[in-house]
Amino acid sequence: MTRKIAAGGGLELCLPQGEKGIGIIIRKTDSPDIISGVRVVSQNLWPDDRGYFMEILRVGHGLPADFLPAETQVSLALGYPGTVKAFHYHLHQTDCWSPAAGMFQVALVDLRQGSPTFGVRNTLYAGSLWPVQILIPPGVGHGYKVIGNNPGVLVYVTNRFYNPSDEGRIPYNDPGIHYDWETQHK
Repeated sequence: MTRKIAAGGGLELCLPQGEKGIGIIIRKTDSPDIISGVRVVSQNLWPDDRGYFMEILRVGHGLPADFLPAETQVSLALGYPGTVKAFHYHLHQTDCWSPAAGMFQVALVDLRQGSPTFGVRNTLYAGSLWPVQILIPPGVGHGYKVIGNNPGVLVYVTNRFYNPSDEGRIPYNDPGIHYDWETQHK
């Protein structure tokens, strides 16, 4: 059983019903278990004795290659350890996340009714220990928890300017997604 939450942009979004958990842990950029349309690539990072340099965006290249410069927005969010920011989704906007400092437990859930991966949950542990970029298409619910002892810095590029009417929110503890935010101790 599912519950419809939104429609628009050719999408019908529904909350799946599933058992509590974190879904499939994604440990490789080419994992066959990644939600349809989500893409993960290694992030270029150059460390030295002063710190590191990370390239986030080259207009017209990489995951956000199709983002139109006149409509692209680059933003930054800082989260303190233990902070959960979840869940939200977009009907039109595509996000490209680059965890730039700290570590994140990134949670994704496919809300797109009719998608081959509808209801699938993915978890990625991304940041300073696994520097990746994550492309999140419209209709994929997303959120994160800052893990470890340090704040997390997330730089994200979107293919549209922020529009509150394009964004929907779902509580982090929604029983349909049933995501387990507790430390797994595995």
